[in-house]
Amino acid sequence: MLDARQGLRRPLTDADVQAAPDEQRRYTRTAANEVRRQFHRLPNPDLMMYVYPHLAGTDPVPVPGYSTVFPLYQRVQYAMPGERTEDY
Repeated sequence: MLDARQGLRRPLTDADVQAAPDEQRRYTRTAANEVRRQFHRLPNPDLMMYVYPHLAGTDPVPVPGYSTVFPLYQRVQYAMPGERTEDY
């Protein structure tokens, strides 16, 4: 049996050795990719707001109108494992 296995083995080529780190990087478990894989981020829509021109301060200083963006939720929300199945 051992002789049969040895006959099927082939040595690694230089190209295989050079490509190994890139191939293994995708399959290596790290804390970061485990969290991303198990706990998907829930969507956090942005609210686009327009602030009209106004006077500000104790000595009224004109402030021109401007647009700003507020996230709907204060913090990033994560789904429980298996709670969210579709991609967004």
